[in-house]
Amino acid sequence: MLNTRRKLLVVAAGLLMVAALVALPVIAQDAPPGPGEGGIIIEGNFGGDPATMNYILYGDTSSGAIIRFIIPGLIGVNPDTADYEKNRADALVTDWTVSEDGKTYTLKLRDDWTWSDGTPITSADSLYTWNAIKSGVVDVGVIGYLVDVIDTVEAPDPTTLVVTFKEADCTAIGNAASLAPVPSHILPADFAELNDADYNMNPTVSGGVFKFAEFRAGEQVSLVANQSYGGAPGAVIPTGYIYKNVPDQNVLVAQFKAGELNVIDNPAVGARADLVANPELNMYSYPGNAWDYLALNYADPTNPQSAYDADGNPIDQGHHPLFGDLRVREAVAKAIDVDAIIQGAVFGEGVRMPAYTIPASWAFNKDLPVIAQDVEAAKALLDEAGFVDHDNNPNTPRVCQGCLYAEEGAPLRFTLYTNEGNARRTAVGTIIQDELKQVGFEVDFQTIDFNTLLDIMDAQTFDAFILGWRQGYPDDPDLTQIFASQSDVVGTGSNNVSYNNPKFDELNLKARTLPGCDPAERAKIYYEIQELMQKDLPYVPLYAINGMYGARKEVQGFDPRPSNWTWNIETWYIKAATP
Repeated sequence: MLNTRRKLLVVAAGLLMVAALVALPVIAQDAPPGPGEGGIIIEGNFGGDPATMNYILYGDTSSGAIIRFIIPGLIGVNPDTADYEKNRADALVTDWTVSEDGKTYTLKLRDDWTWSDGTPITSADSLYTWNAIKSGVVDVGVIGYLVDVIDTVEAPDPTTLVVTFKEADCTAIGNAASLAPVPSHILPADFAELNDADYNMNPTVSGGVFKFAEFRAGEQVSLVANQSYGGAPGAVIPTGYIYKNVPDQNVLVAQFKAGELNVIDNPAVGARADLVANPELNMYSYPGNAWDYLALNYADPTNPQSAYDADGNPIDQGHHPLFGDLRVREAVAKAIDVDAIIQGAVFGEGVRMPAYTIPASWAFNKDLPVIAQDVEAAKALLDEAGFVDHDNNPNTPRVCQGCLYAEEGAPLRFTLYTNEGNARRTAVGTIIQDELKQVGFEVDFQTIDFNTLLDIMDAQTFDAFILGWRQGYPDDPDLTQIFASQSDVVGTGSNNVSYNNPKFDELNLKARTLPGCDPAERAKIYYEIQELMQKDLPYVPLYAINGMYGARKEVQGFDPRPSNWTWNIETWYIKAATP
């Protein structure tokens, strides 16, 4: 996650391009149209404005939705096997070799791919990404964890990138792929200036399928076809792409059905049956890779501290007055009826998760039982933790009488956040609020702006929140980014709940660096990790959401794969109904 100051800058030329793009008619045709003549792909966005369009800084879904189209892929993925693959047309790397000790990957890059301004894309552009990450002065987003696994990155010539890892690492090729290039020739040489660079909200140079055209705050981001895209030079058929803000999931579905949007990514669960039955729509379902969770802060939210100082020494982070006590976290988990949540809030479109690995993953521990609801056990745990029902009144919260970290007499009260506009999570939060009241909690449940929530999470000043992750693609169950102690960095780290268990760090590293990387042997280690984290409960695991993509029937070329629905978007076009 990131904490980025936003600049709302628009280029006049971009405004002209979008005006022309929006006015383009959709014409019935028997054959695919020519480059840039295929009409506009319009997707809805209820997550709020992108916080940045700079790959190095991004940490939110809205930003990622834009960046995926303007930054070229470094290493390709076969959409049918979901495996990294050499020499794919839609990626820069043609080949790679691995050193005998398994630590050094030498990547060979194409020499014929350019940025949209004609500047060649070279290994120096990925080297810039790495140098920015390790500079220590950049508000790095989701790729910040790379400093914990990569030792050095070198660019000995324009078509060679040498990545050396700290350990022989089973996730190495995926981590190397995260060193995607950025247009270093227009970005500041002084990394201290990158956080506020004009490019962040006005990315004038692109290497992806589309080019940036316009950002209208609170309304939409508009992109236009990039005919210099190296994956299909001179052959990008869509005229452009619009990422349109909508108030919430219900409006998103309504606009999709009405034709104001023509594609949809994981629509509201309650609307799916109706969408599938609609003859004007082409819906695609797959085993879900996105999952929701209830995060509980371990540390003192009034004095946030990173796990380690600059020299690697542990910092005392204090304790959350409630959730610093494992017994309170266990009481929360036992008070919640996740099966009822799946039926009532997720409309049955979810699969329970016993821990932190999605059921569709090859490393899922199918023998680990879920945490069963047990209200009486939850009450007993709270009694044991020193939060007692002092007045025998079910309408008032328990209070601390001999508890570990809260002040004596303090109520069992906390604030629970989720992002506004997400009907599913709002329903989940309301159910959790009610169920926790039954055992003596008072929960102030609030839905707030997504970017505001990210800021609170980054600052580690929260009690608890409901949010979700989408599993990496291709799938690898490594949890370094989310739960490793070194990822607990105030302001940027994804381990914002301050989970710190040396046993987890040991097992996670073992699974990631297992000699030979045999999936079956790695899976055994991940089974153990899931058992450990079900006991520790930095998150209360909820469910994986069944996946669904959709397009209106007029969108030609729509051919999704699980967890990868835009792999061939350069071929899409909008075909009007025949009169």
